[in-house]
Amino acid sequence: MTDLRYPIGKFHFDLPLGDEEKTKYLEDIARTPAHLRAAIEGLSPQQLDTPYRPEGWTVRQVVHHVPDSHLNAYLRFKLALTEEEPTIKPYAEDRWARLADTASTPIETSLTLLDSLHDRWVRLLRSLEPDDWKRAFRHPELGLVTLEKNLALYSWHGRHHVAHITSLRERNGWDRS
Repeated sequence: MTDLRYPIGKFHFDLPLGDEEKTKYLEDIARTPAHLRAAIEGLSPQQLDTPYRPEGWTVRQVVHHVPDSHLNAYLRFKLALTEEEPTIKPYAEDRWARLADTASTPIETSLTLLDSLHDRWVRLLRSLEPDDWKRAFRHPELGLVTLEKNLALYSWHGRHHVAHITSLRERNGWDRS
């Protein structure tokens, strides 16, 4: 049986990335907002409040988590491009998912935020020169993280969370008609 926590598998990264891989990962990031919208299309409020796995987040929490996480990633890119190996501040994503705004904010607000954020982020990513991808930030728990690795991570991250929702839909027979 597939591990419901990792419907597309765990993240792994192999250096170096070629131009084709970078382009693929960048396009994955560009498509994440549309893929997330498609994944939740037609879901009822009750379905949005269904955990994607036992003891997992609800679909609603996942939808709000993606822009929270990607906003942090975007800022980390900008910090790494403007500072020498800045130390970033991690955040408690599980606690963020339980904050009141997650329950009270319409999901369209987070989807719109994700659309706008990815518009800016993809423009930044497409502007990077080859040497820029080697720039890095320091994560207190993960150590030095290159922008190249962070690109691959967030390509995976968007696909990972969309798959949480689409695999739940499939398991529960929630078709899109």
